[in-house]
Amino acid sequence: MMKMINAAACGERELEALWAESDARFLRRLIMAEEYDDQKKHEGLPSLVYEGSESIKRFRSRQIFLRSYPFDKEKTIDTITQRTKKWLKMAKENAKNGGSSSLKAYCPEYHPTLEEFDDPLLYLQKIAPEASKYGICKVVSPLKASVPASDVLTKEIEDFNFGTYIQPLRLPKWNTNDRGIFFEGNRKYTYDSFESMATEALKLQSPRLGDLPPSYIEKKFWLEMIHGNEGRVEYGVNIEGSAFSSDPDDQLGKCKWHLKGITDPMLYIGMLFSIFAWHVEDHYLYSINYHHSGAPKTWYGVPGDDAVAFERVALKHVYSRNILSRVGEDGAFEEIAKKTTMFPPKLLMDNGVHVYKAVQKPGEFVITFPRVYHAGFSNGFNCGEAVNFATADWFPFGEAAGKRYAHLRTRVIVPYEELLLKESMILYGKCLTHEEALDNSEAKLAFSVRASFLQHIRCLNNTIRCLNNLKIPFSHFPNSQGSIVCEICGRECYLAFIECSNLSCQQRMCLFHEFKKRKCSCERKRTVFLREDIQQVEAAAKRFAEEEHLNVISCIEEGLATHTARTRARTR
Repeated sequence: MMKMINAAACGERELEALWAESDARFLRRLIMAEEYDDQKKHEGLPSLVYEGSESIKRFRSRQIFLRSYPFDKEKTIDTITQRTKKWLKMAKENAKNGGSSSLKAYCPEYHPTLEEFDDPLLYLQKIAPEASKYGICKVVSPLKASVPASDVLTKEIEDFNFGTYIQPLRLPKWNTNDRGIFFEGNRKYTYDSFESMATEALKLQSPRLGDLPPSYIEKKFWLEMIHGNEGRVEYGVNIEGSAFSSDPDDQLGKCKWHLKGITDPMLYIGMLFSIFAWHVEDHYLYSINYHHSGAPKTWYGVPGDDAVAFERVALKHVYSRNILSRVGEDGAFEEIAKKTTMFPPKLLMDNGVHVYKAVQKPGEFVITFPRVYHAGFSNGFNCGEAVNFATADWFPFGEAAGKRYAHLRTRVIVPYEELLLKESMILYGKCLTHEEALDNSEAKLAFSVRASFLQHIRCLNNTIRCLNNLKIPFSHFPNSQGSIVCEICGRECYLAFIECSNLSCQQRMCLFHEFKKRKCSCERKRTVFLREDIQQVEAAAKRFAEEEHLNVISCIEEGLATHTARTRARTR
């Protein structure tokens, strides 16, 4: 049992030494107890720590608080008894705010062989049926980097430097007077200078904190967030570049898992308690995140099926309604998209939302599946890298995201229509060349692409039918022109768009709006522009529809034919 220490009777160094001795003795007992408890659980025997002994839980919580409470150099330091009274008071407040945020439900962890690791997309297809239910998963690489990230960022890349964001360690009230904001820092770091700063900050926090288990650091993080006021950390986010080596002898650097996706790779360099706040990837894409070096990262993931429930919890329990720009879940979605919202996972669990945890270490990938909300923090200085990617089963999610973005008038980042059309035409080409039958997994993915493609073409044809009835002229635009952005909803238009003939207006719109008259608001005529290869796209849609025993009624040929007839009549 710890003896009473009167801080006024000894110097700060002596007191620090007594605390350190007490911590080491307690943590040894705690770790031994937890290891023994985990073994008993594995053997099917009753738990000792978490079920049979509430005192151990309470003692651990108390110890974390005692060590997190900083020394006050100007006033007399509290005795252990006085600090314990403060701990009891804060523990009650903590219970009101969602209680302990430590999460025991872990996501799956996979260990591919070298052969399985050779094809990342094939391997992800293999594990997806199980892993996607958790929202996130870990994949432990069988290959190790022969050139460390520190060498890549200090030797291979010339003049590598980056800025950071300043992140307050606190939970804001999310009202008009108190919102979560991350500030852009005014200092540029090199890899080495940031590591030095992070190491010094860790020493000030606690010299031994970096050696403690992630579960301890997790509790310390949430105590700091719930009760902290002045703590701040820095985080280098969205840093362009890669820490994979270009050395031809580096097996990991040249493997197919080298993070080449829809977006460019971005680096993330953090320190103790650097936060990546709750968010869902743009366009509900997949993400793959590699941990190059340093301390672990703690992740929380919410399965995609619980995405709406997540937004409802944020709407009801996190945000004040008067700070949201929209009502309902869309208001929460827009605020979360700013990536400054952090709250304990227990709040979600208490409201029936599933949450799973991962502790990511160097050499491990974390995969997030489509429409998965996720968040987390660094356990110390570290360096990671991430990129977004898509597989064929993403297209239904991409369609849902596109509709939501259009409704919210959010500018798109990923050209969904272009990706869908190109993938569909590849499948169509395989049909025409009578390539070998697809295996089960490939057939499922192909079905997903075809279904999204057919749904998209149906919607397009419905609008074209209305436009043809309004006698709006049709024309072509060259395939080389690329996508046009709708000026109303921000949707990208790869196949077709409408343009006003007035040179001073020239408003361009997608075909997913309601059109009741043939003229623009400026009273000038509109024209429907279609890609030159639109009829080939229609042929693909008809072929896929026949295979699925469906019917696609095309109005494109009719519209073009009508336009040609009208043009000829005018020239007679």
